[in-house]
Amino acid sequence: MKNSIIALLTIGLVATSCKKEGCMDQNASNYNHDAQKDNGSCEYKAPSSYMFTDEAGNNTVSFGGQTERLNQLDELIAYAETGETTPISASILSDMFANTGGNGNGNFSFTSTKDLKSKCYSLDTTTIMGYFDSIALASASFASTASNGQAGILTSGTSTYLFSANGIQYSEVIEKTIMGAVFYYQMNSVYLSDSKMNVDNTTAVDPANGEYYTTMEHHFDEAFGYFGVPTDFPGNIVGIRYWGKYCNAADPTINSNTTLMNAFLQGRYAITQNDLVTRDAQRLIIQENMEKMVAANAVDYINEGISYFGNDQAKFLHEISEAYAFVNIIRYSPVATRKMTPTEVDALVGQFGTNFWNLTLNDLNAIKTTLTTTYNL
Repeated sequence: MKNSIIALLTIGLVATSCKKEGCMDQNASNYNHDAQKDNGSCEYKAPSSYMFTDEAGNNTVSFGGQTERLNQLDELIAYAETGETTPISASILSDMFANTGGNGNGNFSFTSTKDLKSKCYSLDTTTIMGYFDSIALASASFASTASNGQAGILTSGTSTYLFSANGIQYSEVIEKTIMGAVFYYQMNSVYLSDSKMNVDNTTAVDPANGEYYTTMEHHFDEAFGYFGVPTDFPGNIVGIRYWGKYCNAADPTINSNTTLMNAFLQGRYAITQNDLVTRDAQRLIIQENMEKMVAANAVDYINEGISYFGNDQAKFLHEISEAYAFVNIIRYSPVATRKMTPTEVDALVGQFGTNFWNLTLNDLNAIKTTLTTTYNL
């Protein structure tokens, strides 16, 4: 009897020691629902969508301010493009840029406490305001046919374009400059900078008011918000705009969609794990590949412009206006990662000259060669 009891106890001890072991953390990728003992095997990986929660399941992602600024640029450019059929006002564009009165002085369809102007790279605020004057001046000639020295309209198929007397399509230049001086600059040189990343990552900002994110998490989210993509990009490209749109355009050439989205996902996940080494590696990937994506789009537009040279002046000037604006955006890249200095960007922009009607194929090929060599395109 005694031996039987001992045998049973032994079996019980063996059974106890053989309880199912595994990962018992529900946040782990290899969580084992049947595990009764944690064996330290938990593994963690970033989610496939930009959706993050705290331990209680509260959403910690917030970039509403960035979405509002993207919406403001939508409506600012929509107004600028009406210059193709009627004179427009530089003062209205300025009100929309500064979001005067919280609704662009009555020109936005919505109200907001956010604005584009205060987030703009400060040295170029005046430049953008000058572009507003230039497009307003060109729009006064909307009834004229554009030619060298004459502002007006050119058409190609069903497309209509407004050009200045120097052949510049300012609606495109304005859009891309704000994309660069606000969205690109804020993403890469502000929110992903050391000053915005080396902040608190332990305490939720204001849980009582739904702000469950840490300051570091929020800053990274704000950088993502300027990307202009859905949280499940690139599997979902519905509604992509601005940098999301141009990331997708460059994807066949530089695999930018997966590279950038994975870096955002891995970087944000690293922050939730307080893994700052991985966070820093991912923000470097974002900064370097955003700059390369800008250059890739500039090259694409130059190639398109070259294809229209001498046979479709409307398309040629349109494509080159885009290329010019993209080249100029490179100046907003972070100092630590940029491939070109502002002086070098100025020199490259200068090769476009001041009158696009006078550009030659040699000019465009020289600009393209600099970009393809610098960015290995």
